[in-house]
Amino acid sequence: MHKIIARRVVSIFFGLFFTFVGFSNAYWGNDPYFGLIIIGFSFFYYLPLVDIFREFFSTRFLYVLKIVIGFLILWASLGVGELADKVTMMLNSFPYPNITGI
Repeated sequence: MHKIIARRVVSIFFGLFFTFVGFSNAYWGNDPYFGLIIIGFSFFYYLPLVDIFREFFSTRFLYVLKIVIGFLILWASLGVGELADKVTMMLNSFPYPNITGI
């Protein structure tokens, strides 16, 4: 029972983290659509959607899929998306977005 609760808490944490990463990529920087895609992938970490997927796929496959999607989001946002620069831009001009690529 504690193992299931711990997995759900970790899943929600990563869902919130990836939503924040997508939010910062969508509203600060040069590619808002990249941020929207990350936000879309972050919904995979929230529980109701995972419960729907569990009906169709095995639990082990879903854990591997979550790890792969998480790795790809982190790799894309830290490397290509320059997350550190976008967080700095967000902290400097928070309530007002700074989209430079439109």
